[in-house]
This record gives sequence, structure tokens and C-alpha cells, in this order.
Amino acid sequence: MKGERMLKGAAALVTGGARRLGAACVRLLAEEGTNVCIHYRTSGEEAEALAAEVRASGVKAETVRGDLSDPRGIEKFFEEVVAAVGAIDILVNNASIFHDSTMLDTSIEDILENLNTNALSPFVLARAFAKQGRPGHIINFLDTRVMDYDRTHYAYHLSKRLFHTITRTMALELAPSIQVNAIAPGLILPPPGKDALYLEELAHTNPLNRFGKVEDIMEALRYLLNSTFVTGQVLYVDGGRHMRGNIYG
Repeated sequence: MKGERMLKGAAALVTGGARRLGAACVRLLAEEGTNVCIHYRTSGEEAEALAAEVRASGVKAETVRGDLSDPRGIEKFFEEVVAAVGAIDILVNNASIFHDSTMLDTSIEDILENLNTNALSPFVLARAFAKQGRPGHIINFLDTRVMDYDRTHYAYHLSKRLFHTITRTMALELAPSIQVNAIAPGLILPPPGKDALYLEELAHTNPLNRFGKVEDIMEALRYLLNSTFVTGQVLYVDGGRHMRGNIYG
């Protein structure tokens, strides 16, 4: 499976695929002729509407509900996905939670929920994906601040740092048949409840002094899925933000 030939007629699972960047990933894959399984937890109506939208473009689309806060149920969830759409060629680990917390006020429960949802469930999904014994692609969504420090989202930051390490070990352990890469967005979408002013006020925090577009992320996704000789990479689509305040080297 190489390049565009792999995408057309392949099957993909996108976690958190009903909204925001996840929905954009689903639309991009559908444009490339890829059949999609849209995972959701609470956004069932949005997932069904998106599935109907992309079916109109000629690809197959199914929705499967799953709770990523409990990694112990993920293997069964993956079995449900395969039962719905068949073997999976592309796994996009996009779903995550993003709650305010600091080191001093975060609870153990909050840390565990972030670790489970943002790192451990995607880890279990990747293992289930690999057990199919098929070549393919895994794309993990990180955050540009994995190279810095997000002190106001402490539990989230810890989970994404772990997921960064998991991504690199996946690339080694699942080679040569599976390519594993990541995308780390910067200022692309404002958090829920915020508008473009939020992005404008933070534009100065990256060297390019502006914010990006969802299309920038999709171009990164398209590149990685069409690559045949790239694995273990993190594409920082962030205007250079990851180069500032780097505390991890």
C-alpha cells in the first residue's frame, strides 16, 4: 500500500471524528476515496450527520461510539469497529480531553482521566490495529506545547508528553509494516467557547506572528498518509511555536 493508491478504497478509523479537527480528517479521507469509521463518545448526532455527508461523496461511512476514558474496554471497541467496516488500514488518534488545571490544583482523578483518554487508550488502539497483521499508517495528534510547558492544563500536558513518547516507541516497535507519525498543531482552532480573537491575541507567541488554518493540518495529514519512507516524525504545524521555551531539549 503506497501513496494515493493506499488511500483510495482503504478503511480508516478517526477517533473524535464528529467535530473540529476530527471531522476535518474524516472529510479529507473521504475526498481521497477512503472509507471511514467515525468514533464519538457524546456527539452522536454530529457523527451521524457527518457520516451521511461523506457517504454522498461515494465512500462508505459508519459511526461507532466508544468511551476512551477506560483503556480496558478499547480492544472490544476495536472489534466493534472492524465488525462495522472491516479491517482498518489507517488509524487517526485524534480524540482528547482538554481541561483547565495546574500542578497545585489538579486531582489524581483528573490526571488519570487525561492519561487514559489522551495516551493510554490510543496506545491500546494502536496495539489492536497492529494485531491485524496488515501494513498501514497511524497518525497521532499531539500538541505543539509538548516541547514546552502548558502550566494551565497540567494533566493534559502530562498526557500529551506521554503520548509523544508512545508515538516514538510505536514507530520503532511497529516497523516495518506500519508507519507511525504525529501532527502537533499550534494556533489553529480556538477552544470551545472562544472565537478568532483568542487566536489573534496569541499570534505573537510563534515566530510567524500569525495563526494557521485547519487546511494546514489537513495538508500535513495528506503528506504523512501519502509518504512511503517517513516514520517516527512529529510535524509541528504551529508557526514555529515549538522552538520557543523548549524545556525538553
